[in-house]
Amino acid sequence: MMLYLNDVPTPYSTYFQDSASPAMEGIIELHDTIMFYIILITTLTCWMITVAVVNHNEYNNKFAMKYMNHGMVLEIVWTIFPCLVLLMIASPSFILLYLNDEVITPAMTVKAIGYQWYWSYELSDFLNIYDGTTIEFDSYLLNDEMLEMGQIRWLDTDTWLYLPTNTHVRFIVTSMDVIHDFAVPSLGLKIDANPGRLNMTSTIINRNGVFYGMCSELCGVGHSMMPIKIESVDVDTFLTNIMDY
Repeated sequence: MMLYLNDVPTPYSTYFQDSASPAMEGIIELHDTIMFYIILITTLTCWMITVAVVNHNEYNNKFAMKYMNHGMVLEIVWTIFPCLVLLMIASPSFILLYLNDEVITPAMTVKAIGYQWYWSYELSDFLNIYDGTTIEFDSYLLNDEMLEMGQIRWLDTDTWLYLPTNTHVRFIVTSMDVIHDFAVPSLGLKIDANPGRLNMTSTIINRNGVFYGMCSELCGVGHSMMPIKIESVDVDTFLTNIMDY
């Protein structure tokens, strides 16, 4: 299988994986906005410190600042300016947080259950054509001996989620033992799997691809052996192939 997009972790990566959902696009945009303010504030602060050190030292100006006790204008500026910056950062942050918490009426539901140390999935909207039960399967990490050419070590699984694009998908996540975390970076998904509790989130995948994630909560000695693999295809292909499960 050839990977043409940045949908998997890469060594020494310094940026996000390619987005495949509106939620991830919003996260990347928020990150870029905050980085703009960070660079602006850092540059401005370093410039002001440099000017103060160079122009106002005992060699260049011995008396000008000796009797300065306060500066009302300066204090007003460095109080109001940070407040405005925080407001400009907080506004898109709260909007994104609200939108990510909102669960849109789903077209299908996926139940993800964390175990030590594998994931179990249930597609309750579809029935097995052989016995009439809902589609359920477990997803285990492929060990080194089972890997085939093109598969990714520590990320590929024996079975994986098969989902349609441009479809509102609801995830209901829980755990049967300890706390796990269902996280897929390209989709902007990250939700805790708590024993005895159902946590819910939703997403819409806007392109075809294969996306990888991991359990993101330390859950024991096998924590690194809980990869998540999601393949997205167009709706017609999904409906044609889903019964193979």
